[in-house]
Amino acid sequence: MFVYLAFNDRINNAKMKKILHLMGMLLAVSTGHAQTLHNGITLPDEWPPRRPLPTVRAEMPLPYMENKPEVIPVNVGRQLFVDGFLISETDLTPVFHTPDFYEGNPVLEPDREWEKTASGAPYAAPFSDGIWYDEQTGKFRMWYLAGAEKIHHDRERDIDRQTFYTCYAESEDGIHWEKIMLDLIPGTNVVDSCDRDACTVWLDRMEKDPARRWKMFNVERRAYDSRWQIVLKYSSDGIHWSRGAAQSGEVWDRTTAFFNPFTDKWALSLRAGAPTSSRSRFYVEHSDPEMAVSLAHRTRADVEDRNVVFWFGPDDKELRHEKYPEVEPGIYNFDAIAYESIILGQYSAWCGPENHICGRDHIQKRNVVSLGYSRDGFHFYRPTHEPFMNVNETEGAWNWGNMQSINGTPLIVGDSLYFYSSGRRLNNIFWDGYTSTGLARLRRDGFVSMHAGREGGSLTTEKISFDGRYLFVNADVHDKKSALAVEVLDENGDVIPGFSAKECNTVRKTDSTRLMVTWKGHEDLSSLAGRPVRLRFQLSEGELYAFWISPWESGESRGYTAGGGPGLNPSGIDMK
Repeated sequence: MFVYLAFNDRINNAKMKKILHLMGMLLAVSTGHAQTLHNGITLPDEWPPRRPLPTVRAEMPLPYMENKPEVIPVNVGRQLFVDGFLISETDLTPVFHTPDFYEGNPVLEPDREWEKTASGAPYAAPFSDGIWYDEQTGKFRMWYLAGAEKIHHDRERDIDRQTFYTCYAESEDGIHWEKIMLDLIPGTNVVDSCDRDACTVWLDRMEKDPARRWKMFNVERRAYDSRWQIVLKYSSDGIHWSRGAAQSGEVWDRTTAFFNPFTDKWALSLRAGAPTSSRSRFYVEHSDPEMAVSLAHRTRADVEDRNVVFWFGPDDKELRHEKYPEVEPGIYNFDAIAYESIILGQYSAWCGPENHICGRDHIQKRNVVSLGYSRDGFHFYRPTHEPFMNVNETEGAWNWGNMQSINGTPLIVGDSLYFYSSGRRLNNIFWDGYTSTGLARLRRDGFVSMHAGREGGSLTTEKISFDGRYLFVNADVHDKKSALAVEVLDENGDVIPGFSAKECNTVRKTDSTRLMVTWKGHEDLSSLAGRPVRLRFQLSEGELYAFWISPWESGESRGYTAGGGPGLNPSGIDMK
């Protein structure tokens, strides 16, 4: 048995043992080559799975939905209703929510001479890169792509092409950002001057070596042939970066990375072509980030690679551009991060037109950010293809076109999730230029709610098991005539005495992202810990977003906190 616990160096061994004994959290069981995750999903012996190259556009299969665990452990994180994994039966209606853009957007825009390209096009936005909350500094921190025309550093740059480097900004509140002047190139906020395309900057809260706490997966031009490769670098402070510790073979430009704590693997999201689209994704993973980078390279259709596997491409439900309906949509990029009990995926969904048409028509290509959700980190479900963060094709808009997702997001700020994205505004300098950064805010856990009207309804979970005590929900019960009650059923579907809906302390006119549910004779569920049970939520005129069972009355979920946030545990786990 392999027990995996995510803590940083601030937590001593004695405390780790005590917490492990009390919670038994984040459990992954290895039997042979197979691995059972915290949610009861057992991965196949061959992992990552080898998918054949597609001949038609279709959605990804979801093997864990076709063969659910008999009993689903719910000890890790808030349990979200983003798919049907937790649901046995319901007559509630799923509602898909989108965030509200901050009225003061953009929160970061190009306003320095060194942020312009050789052609004068201004850039100041992450191209994946990263926005994180750093508990050590108490700051929101951003790494972003900027133009590179004004600076000549390691080598003379070719001014006939677009060149980019990495800059840095920080914030007290995630809204007002300051570009910090640094010492790499005095008088600028440049932290890395290598000519780059995409980049991933990752805060590795599980890293034991302080010098490697920050990891940069930089897609750089090779000096000898100008082709792209990934170079992995480390930093203790996110400002001063090491020389490359590993390098890939040749890759396509829009390639990124993420860490999957469910499997304890680093994964690379590689841009590559497949028979159904030139804008598809391939996948590499390894427990060692240096090995993951070293194994990455372009693929050939007539060669099977043991390390690089086809992941997914655009499916048959992708949005089309109404002005360019002949364009077959693609997946321009894909970023992912652990949030609570799931892996959250952000698609940069492309629907055209091609670059030469954008240049001809003086417009931006249309990329919107949409969401997918995974229980294992490889298979992702998209309940809707509608944009989560959409373009705004009106004159002067910061996000007229080509929106791109950002690593580290969402950040958790009180009851809100902070998402950021890049966007491009129309300009007369270069059709794909003028990038800036915008903020969008969503209710915590607010991706999908299960809605009940005035007539009411219910949702019954699959059989679950837990080792916590206190039941919490994220719910909005609209008014005094509305109600939320929960009852607990045994594995045969019978109500357990003392835990009926009538005995539940009914919730009325309450809107809370962390609300404890109790019963008249029971303040908690400790007497049922370890037993297979079902929860039946009875709701009228309201929204149910999530539930979880915490060891603490304060309601920490033991789930992953994505990019972090003020007041959260520095381990990256929501715990006391």
